[in-house]
Amino acid sequence: MPTTLDAYRRVIGLTGPALPMLSFLGRLPVAMIQFGSVLLVAQTSGSLATGGLAACALALGQVTMGPYVGRLADRHGQRTVALRFSLLNALGIAAYTLGAILEVPVPLLLALGVIAGGTIPGIGPLARARIVPLARGASADDRLVNTALSLESTMDELSFVLGPAVVGIAAVALHPAYAFGAAAVLVAVCGSAFALHPTARTVRPGHESRATKARRPKLPRVVYVVRAGLVFVGVLLGACGAGITALTEELGQRGQAGLVYAAMGVTSAAVGLSMAALPERFGLHLRWRVATAAAVLLSLPLVWTHSMLGLYLVVTVFGGIYAPNLLTGFALTERLVPPHRLAEGMAFAVSAFVGGQAVTLAVAGRLAESYGAGAAFALGSAAAAVAFAIALIARPGRRTAPSLTAGTRRTDRQVRDRESTTSRPSP
Repeated sequence: MPTTLDAYRRVIGLTGPALPMLSFLGRLPVAMIQFGSVLLVAQTSGSLATGGLAACALALGQVTMGPYVGRLADRHGQRTVALRFSLLNALGIAAYTLGAILEVPVPLLLALGVIAGGTIPGIGPLARARIVPLARGASADDRLVNTALSLESTMDELSFVLGPAVVGIAAVALHPAYAFGAAAVLVAVCGSAFALHPTARTVRPGHESRATKARRPKLPRVVYVVRAGLVFVGVLLGACGAGITALTEELGQRGQAGLVYAAMGVTSAAVGLSMAALPERFGLHLRWRVATAAAVLLSLPLVWTHSMLGLYLVVTVFGGIYAPNLLTGFALTERLVPPHRLAEGMAFAVSAFVGGQAVTLAVAGRLAESYGAGAAFALGSAAAAVAFAIALIARPGRRTAPSLTAGTRRTDRQVRDRESTTSRPSP
């Protein structure tokens, strides 16, 4: 245990204590509006299906624009891109919230949801793309890089603990719209502070040469396989979110949906932190298979859960599968994409996960309305089985060479050599 704690201390030493706090508070609004959209719109419109559609529109906006935001950050620097999108997102959330309160026509509300999702600054992926060069630049080994990614994934999970909890408390005490107002303020203030933090200079723009920009070589096939796996993990989360909302409503405890979601996230965060202690011989491919297999087994009891106590007990155990799945997906992405496309690669990984969640929110919401919460949970279990099948048949490529330190110029030959290396399959 001391070794793991020392590794986390080294990571905090690389970033400084302010950056993790700013990145956590800056990404918290994403969790608040993604889960809160279902509660907000369901309460203002009176329809769970409409709430699912609105949440789907918001998430699809994020999926569509997320990789583009990452690409802009790779090319023009994180400071400018994160600052502008943080301010735009604050305005987008405010407009979306106002539209829900005023009960504007559904097509207009969906358009506002797309705008609110499309302007998300992607602080999670940008933080990962920022911390990896810091670790590699300090001559860190893979263990420290994995610890840094574990910390990032844990902050994601903590945001998905606190975000739904804040929305749930606001829904019980006042109205979900108050939580959305807080989200707009948080992304404007903390997102801007994250953008202006000195570590933004770690990832300098312009690493991609003209020749590389012109041809943009294909990524190794396994990158797309990893993204496909993350899509179905997103389907699992979306189906569980819809199922939790439906079951709490069936039991007359709608306001507890956010708290149930938070209970699931607590376990995930704890497991995410502990993953830094895993030995190197427990490789990423094996972790991927074990994590997806656990998702299948632990999601099945949700289908037959019919009480609040049972729901809390089951999701508390089930929540432990999310951090291993997401952390492994991000770690594989870091190994396989070229350094000058890391922010874009991380953003694509997040978009794959959120994309699966987005489509499912709309489908599972209607499924739960027609056939009950168990149908939504069953959809999630089926998605977990597909994710396991993908992990089982996948053959990950060779790990990439370490990222170069900030400010180091790469020649076209270095880029070609790295890309050809990552394309070779493992022996």
